[in-house]
Amino acid sequence: MPLRRITTLALALSATAATLTALPGAAAARTPETLRWKPCAEEQRQPAETPKDGKDGKDAKGGNGGKGAEVPELPPLECATLDVPLDYADPGGRQIEIAVSRLASEKPERRRGVLLTNPGGPGIGGLGYPAILAASGLPQEVRDAYDLIGFDPRGVGRSTPVSCGLTQEQQDRGNFPTWAHTPGDVVREAEGAREIAERCAASPSAPLLPHIGTADVARDMDRIRAALGEERVSYLGASYGTQLGTAYASLFPGRGDRIVLDSNLGPGGYDHRAMRMLARGLEDRFPDFAAYVAAHPEYGLGTTPRQVRATYQELARRLDREPVQGWDGTSFRGVTFDRLYVDANMPELAKIWQALDTGGPVPEQPPFPGVEPFMSARFAVICGDSPWPRTIREYQRDVRADSRRYPLLGGSTANIGPCASWPRSWVKEPVRVDDQGPSNVLLVQNERDPGTPLAGAKALRRAFGDRAVLVTADQGGHGVYPFGVNGCANDAVTTYLTTGQRPARDLACAAEPAG
Repeated sequence: MPLRRITTLALALSATAATLTALPGAAAARTPETLRWKPCAEEQRQPAETPKDGKDGKDAKGGNGGKGAEVPELPPLECATLDVPLDYADPGGRQIEIAVSRLASEKPERRRGVLLTNPGGPGIGGLGYPAILAASGLPQEVRDAYDLIGFDPRGVGRSTPVSCGLTQEQQDRGNFPTWAHTPGDVVREAEGAREIAERCAASPSAPLLPHIGTADVARDMDRIRAALGEERVSYLGASYGTQLGTAYASLFPGRGDRIVLDSNLGPGGYDHRAMRMLARGLEDRFPDFAAYVAAHPEYGLGTTPRQVRATYQELARRLDREPVQGWDGTSFRGVTFDRLYVDANMPELAKIWQALDTGGPVPEQPPFPGVEPFMSARFAVICGDSPWPRTIREYQRDVRADSRRYPLLGGSTANIGPCASWPRSWVKEPVRVDDQGPSNVLLVQNERDPGTPLAGAKALRRAFGDRAVLVTADQGGHGVYPFGVNGCANDAVTTYLTTGQRPARDLACAAEPAG
C-alpha cells in the first residue's frame, strides 16, 4: 500500500467465524499480559510519515483514500517494548526490540479482544496508527469491542532500526527507477541500483537486513499476541499491511480471529510483479483524474479526457528532455501516481501540471524527514521477501512490454532496481498462501486503486479460496476503511469486526456520492 500529514491519512487501509465470536466480557479469561505499559512520549504517538512517489519518487503504499476532513486531536496511547529474536531459527540468540502501542477499549463489558493494526509500507511505522484510526472515523462500536494495538515493524522507527547509510544522491534517486526509453537506459539504471545494494551489504546494519522481511514481522505479531495474553488476535491492515495479514493468516491460521485486509497486494506480496502492477494501477485510476481536469478548463490541460491523457504524455516527454525547476519526467510521473491515491489531491496535482506546463512556480512540496531509514527498511523487505530477476536482459524485456501495455508508467516501474543485486543469501522464499485454514478473512478493495490494483485483490481472493470474501467499492484511491466514502463497504467491515458476520458471498458495492 500508507503518512505525510494527518489530513492526508484522513483522506489517504462464515460458520468458522461464528465459532470465534466471544461473548461480552469473555476476554477477561485471557492469560496475563507480559507487556509493561506506560504513556507514550509525544513523538511516539505522532502519525507515521509516509514518503510519497512525488518529486523525489518515494513509494507511498501506505496512504489512504477518502473524504478529506481535518482530523481532530489524537487520543493518548500507551506504549511498551517487546524483545523478540532477530533470527527465529536461533530463538536464543540476539534479541531486538519491537515498539508496541495500545488504545484500550473504554467499555470493558463490551470488549471482545484486541485488534492489531498496520497502516502499510514497508518501511513506515504503525505505533501511532491506533490513535489515527480513532480520530479519523473508526466507529465507536469497534473501539468499544477492541483494544487497538499498533507497532513499529522490526527495522523501523522505535523498534530496532536499520540503515544502509544511503548517500543524499541515492536518497534523491528514490524508489521509482528512471523511465527507460532504450535498452541502454536499463544498463545505466542498473549501475546505480547495484551501488545501493552494495552499500546496504556493507553497512553496519548488514547483520539485521536479512531478518527484516514479512515472515519475520508476522512472527513478531504472534509474539505480540502472546505478550498481550490473547489466544487469538483480530487484525486490520492496509496496503502492505495486507501482505503482513496474509502472512500471519497463513503461518498461524489457528491464532487469527477476524482478519480484515484493505487495499490488497496479490498473494506474492510486494514482489517484482507487484512493482510492475503499479503501472496498471495508474492506468486504472487515471480516468478519474482526466475527467476531473476536463471538467475544469481553467487549468488549460485539456477539455476532454483524451486531451488530458495527451497532455500527460507530452509533458512527460518534454520533462525527460529538459527538466523544469528540478522536475524531470520520472518525478512528474511519480507525483501524478502519488497524488491520485486521494481524490482531494486532484486540485493540487492539476496545479502542479499547470505550473510545469506553463513555467509558473510549482506548488511547494513539504519535505519528508527520515527518508534514508524508510528506504533502507523498504529495500530490506521487498528485496528479501522473494527472488527478483537478476539479469539486465529480463528488465529490458519487461520495460519493452510494459511501456506498450501501460504507457503512463510502465517504462519506469518495469525498470531495474536494487533487488536485482540483493545478496542472494538474504533472499527468502515467499510465504505460501492457500485455502487451508479458518474462513475468517475479509478483503476490501477500491476498484480503481493506483497503489494496489484490483487485479491483486482478485488474485489474493482466488488464493485464499473459501477462507476469504471480497468486498469491492466502485470508487478510486488507495484505502477503504474507515476513511472512504462508501458506506456499503465500510458497513461490511464494521459488521464483521463487531458481530463476526461477513457477506455470504463476494459483494460489489455501487458508487456513492462524496460528502
